[in-house]
Amino acid sequence: MIRRLPPLSALRAFEAAARHGSFKRAASELAVTPTAVSHQIRALEEHVGIVLFERRIRQVVLTDAGAQLYPVLQDGFDAFARVIERLTRRRRRTQVTISATIAFTARWLVPRLAAFRALHPDIDLQFQASDEVVNLNSEGIDIAIRYGTGTYPNYSVTPLFADCFAPVFNPMLKVESVADFGKWPLIDFQWRRRHPDNPTWSRWFAEAGLIKPTEPAQLRFSDESHAIQAAVAGQGIVLASLALVKDELVAGQLVQPFGPLIAGFRHHVLTRPDESAPEISATVQWLQAEAAVALCLRS
Repeated sequence: MIRRLPPLSALRAFEAAARHGSFKRAASELAVTPTAVSHQIRALEEHVGIVLFERRIRQVVLTDAGAQLYPVLQDGFDAFARVIERLTRRRRRTQVTISATIAFTARWLVPRLAAFRALHPDIDLQFQASDEVVNLNSEGIDIAIRYGTGTYPNYSVTPLFADCFAPVFNPMLKVESVADFGKWPLIDFQWRRRHPDNPTWSRWFAEAGLIKPTEPAQLRFSDESHAIQAAVAGQGIVLASLALVKDELVAGQLVQPFGPLIAGFRHHVLTRPDESAPEISATVQWLQAEAAVALCLRS
């Protein structure tokens, strides 16, 4: 259907003049002259063939026809304004993209999202979960959380927290001592990069002063999250990051009765050295605060 409507500028001039009861005040709102408003409304009246205003000294008053047209236009312009404001506000929302490992994203970041939204409702977090190292400068990443020794040239580096590992398992396994470890599979996962200080079962047995079984039953996973989930399901004993299984330990789904704890590496927050966006700074500060709370709860 073709709408045969007057020019939008004439309708705007009419609505403003009707609302203010004055061509002069309408002109001030629309940033035009009173004469221009008068011409626009005269053109509108000629278009519809009806007089819409009674012109009085220093005042204009709506006619019956004008009084019928005014609320329809007012509602329409108000609806336009609401939708445009909503769309504009949606476009103005800031986004911060964080890259982290699959396990860290799923088990440390995602459970804390509600706290972030409560603190920063105008910032949208996006996650790129990958165990591959990403380039902040070329892949649209604002923040990268890296796990390692802390040597990251060409980036601004903020230490987050050091990790530690210990054997954990479902309490239904009834493991009373380290001697019972041989009754259940030792759950393992693949470290992406080989390093002599990786927290492995061989290293744990060495630091415990024990001899690792020569051929222990094992379950091997490519992903740390899957290894932890297998332990929750009672499939064996996993050497896990205590930071990543905190919720399960608190809930009693896993237990950690045996030492020693072995040190892992440290999580670091990386940003571009020239980065000054306030939403990125706010996100880094939130990560630091959450890490501090997690360490307090763990200690």
